Amino acid sequence: MGSLGQRLLGLGIGAATFCCLGWGPVQADGEPAPQTSAGVKVETLVRTSRSWNGATLPAYGTGQPQVTILRITIPAGMRLPLHHHPVINAGVLLEGRLRVVATSGAVLELHAGDPIVEMVNTAHYGENPGSVPATIVVIYAGVDGQAVTVLEKAGGTTAKPCAPAGCAR
Repeated sequence: MGSLGQRLLGLGIGAATFCCLGWGPVQADGEPAPQTSAGVKVETLVRTSRSWNGATLPAYGTGQPQVTILRITIPAGMRLPLHHHPVINAGVLLEGRLRVVATSGAVLELHAGDPIVEMVNTAHYGENPGSVPATIVVIYAGVDGQAVTVLEKAGGTTAKPCAPAGCAR
């Protein structure tokens, strides 16, 4: 396996990615086979059409697809600003703890190794309640030129979009 495959494995990104890239066999139901002949273990962390709060994910936008992958490190005790994502995104918490809180009051607690399929167009914030930095890798499936994160202003109106490396910094 090349260095890209090794890096993806190190990030906890494997199952669907490897199968789509031809790095592992796929079973009849579309699920990745448990193991390839090279000994690579493939584990599906999540496969869903719903976000963590149970809402159905929206259809993909039209236009030139653009995939953005971010590694976000949130210092211990930090709370991110209220924001929403206009695109489908999913991630894996690599280390630390992360709490995601929706304005509806729904709360998701993540620990290292946990996957998340994030809410789309729903205001929320993340916070690190732990004593060590939280690092998460997030993959956004959007359209060229579309923001992946939009900050919320007080009162619920939106502010300017965050740059791909913004918001969580």
